[in-house]
Amino acid sequence: MDKRTPVMEGKNITVRFGDGCSYCRSHPELEKGRCPVCHTIWGVRDVSFQLYPGEILGIVGESGSGKSTLLKTLYFDQAATSGGAYLSLYQDGQKNILEASSQQKRYLRNHLMGMVYQNPMLGLRMKLSSGSNVAEKLIAAGNRNAGSMIDRSTELLEHVEIPTERMRDQPRVFSGGMQQRVQISKAIANNPPILLLDEVTTGLDLSVQAKVLDLIRSIQEELGIAMMIVSHDLAVIRMMSDRTMVMLGGRVVEEGLTDQILEDPLHEYTQTLVSSLL
Repeated sequence: MDKRTPVMEGKNITVRFGDGCSYCRSHPELEKGRCPVCHTIWGVRDVSFQLYPGEILGIVGESGSGKSTLLKTLYFDQAATSGGAYLSLYQDGQKNILEASSQQKRYLRNHLMGMVYQNPMLGLRMKLSSGSNVAEKLIAAGNRNAGSMIDRSTELLEHVEIPTERMRDQPRVFSGGMQQRVQISKAIANNPPILLLDEVTTGLDLSVQAKVLDLIRSIQEELGIAMMIVSHDLAVIRMMSDRTMVMLGGRVVEEGLTDQILEDPLHEYTQTLVSSLL
């Protein structure tokens, strides 16, 4: 894969809840993305980005900034109002995946992308065993060999430090950190080139957060997966990302190399974020 070609590219993605009006259409900067006139919510507004092979792109912003909505749109959990997303490994990067058929979207989710949710209940079946959760992803991609699925599930769960003897345990009896590790195993089961991570450390103890982030970084370095990681915590973004987008009110207000964002923020909102980190 050519590292100069984005593995994923977003072009002018907009997610709008409501019809909009002349006021909000002409005023891109709305507090919390909410129009005071017609009360339309602009969850994501005209967002474009490039994600390159093997890099981690961080997306930071306060609650309601649109960062999680963007990820859910890319993973087809949320419909886009307009705009496009393109994968270099799908239709030569020429087809807008946001307009793909349901069948095509299932293929993309099961072969080319993985998702780790903030709430493990969205990514795991809590009443299935941990091994069965991983196997579910393999089955969705067409695997029907029971032996190979058991081997792959065992390999992945061991890789994220879930003991073999606990493969038959249901995720609902696990700690939050262990549930996130099972989610990660499931998300990478089919070796996707892209992994989307939405607030994966929120609600975890600091020591557990560090272990989960170290695991994500080691997987990225080992497998070369391109990642988009969403967080409201700039400390997480600083630790993990190569480049960073800062979102506010559904819009990208600043983007660049993470070091540049931290050392010389230009937008007033980013300056406030960075000062809160110091």
